[in-house]
Amino acid sequence: MSLHRFVCPALALGLLAAVTPATATRLELQAGRSYTDSNGANTAFVEAVFAPRTLGRTRFVWSPDVSVGWIDGRHLKHHAGPYDSRASVALLAAGARVHMGSEGRWYHPLYFSGQIAATNHTTHALSSHYQFVSTLGWQAKHFNVAIRHISNGSLNGPNAGETMALVGVAFDI
Repeated sequence: MSLHRFVCPALALGLLAAVTPATATRLELQAGRSYTDSNGANTAFVEAVFAPRTLGRTRFVWSPDVSVGWIDGRHLKHHAGPYDSRASVALLAAGARVHMGSEGRWYHPLYFSGQIAATNHTTHALSSHYQFVSTLGWQAKHFNVAIRHISNGSLNGPNAGETMALVGVAFDI
């Protein structure tokens, strides 16, 4: 039995746990360009960021977040074989977005997000059905800019990963 049969149900339970205690406060629609080995592909994400919570007595604030994403395939001859790059990849991710300081501080719009993701296909860049998602971004009330990297952390097969620049619009719901 393969590992992704365990990762998907665990991710679904994590998503359920994240959304149960709070309601979504922010919905982001993001699009951009993703690169692996200097080859680009279009990408799009829908991300829900839930109510913020303080992290103990620190100046850090974290919010549960979930993402649904898509990365277009590439037709690259040098990536043929078991980890082909032609398939588009859909992914589902859950994790936390972290801000520092209170909402009025100049640096509060900066954030870091860490998520665990499950994918529907494997490619040269994403060679397993489980991935780690790291995002460094800046958010305004209705706008978002981010740099995101998705990789399996060298846990399986080739590990080129996907690195993308994203811009998006945001809505409070």
